Amino acid sequence: MRRPRSSLKQETPFENNPGCEGLGGSSVPELRVFVRKKTLEVIAKEVKEESYGKKFVRLHDIEDFSYSKDDKHPQLKVKGFSISDPVRPPSNWEKVLEGIRKMRCSEDAPVDSMGCEKAGSSLPPKERRFAVLVSSLLSSQTKDQVNHGAIQRLLQNGLLAADTIDTANEETIKSLIYPVGFYTRKASNLKKVAKICLSKYDGDIPSSLEELLLLPGIGPKMAHLVMNVAWNNVQGICVDTHVHRISNRLGWVSRPGTKQKTRTPEETRESLQLWLPKEEWVPINPLLVGFGQTICTPLRPRCAICTVSDLCPSALKEASSPASTPKK
Repeated sequence: MRRPRSSLKQETPFENNPGCEGLGGSSVPELRVFVRKKTLEVIAKEVKEESYGKKFVRLHDIEDFSYSKDDKHPQLKVKGFSISDPVRPPSNWEKVLEGIRKMRCSEDAPVDSMGCEKAGSSLPPKERRFAVLVSSLLSSQTKDQVNHGAIQRLLQNGLLAADTIDTANEETIKSLIYPVGFYTRKASNLKKVAKICLSKYDGDIPSSLEELLLLPGIGPKMAHLVMNVAWNNVQGICVDTHVHRISNRLGWVSRPGTKQKTRTPEETRESLQLWLPKEEWVPINPLLVGFGQTICTPLRPRCAICTVSDLCPSALKEASSPASTPKK
């Protein structure tokens, strides 16, 4: 004989669930939450998760939801996925970063003395900001040693300021910055940048990321570097080819919603900024650039002497590739 509906026992979600002691039982008053499954489905349909290709999140059965009191930011989960799940940092990233720091301390790299950050270091603030901008503009597709030489020649000829570049002959600028990559185009862009800085900023440089990106020849990598160095205003990570390559080799970044490598430095920047603490945004560039110049090189990475190779998913693959095998 069936009992009346009203006499059926209402179980709490925490009964007979290991690890939930204290949430249900005689010592704590029962807490019963009744939620219509239909309501949850409606809520889930309204939630869009960009990291999952902007597709609707499918809601599972109510039994699949769990709550972890150990979470730093407790939230509703669906079989391991939270509706507002933060990006999880890569495992052992702090250990890897510390290992790279120690390796960098034992060997100098070109970026340490000839990087864009060093441009015009002896000049007054306004002139130094312009020198950093010029150095950043010339740095694309150019090694630090070559770029540093070009900056020194411009400085020696009094052409590291907006007013002097504006009045200088373009052919003269080309001859001084050669052999930086695309020196002809960069000489033309330098003239345009100098004119803009004179007319709009009184010979200084723009103080916002948006305005810097409007300058000819200035991309995101350069703009973030200038904001960080010239204005001490951190708005993003400066990602060049070394940071892009090493971040992918370490498995630190991926394309949104996938486990595939990022395709561009800008994708790498966006992926890194999702989890890397902001206090690391500025030092990560010279740290990884120098590491890429000395150990984690593009063609023949020196995995045999890398102290974090055991934590690098690409170490064995890179070390055994034909490009990294020494010639007899």
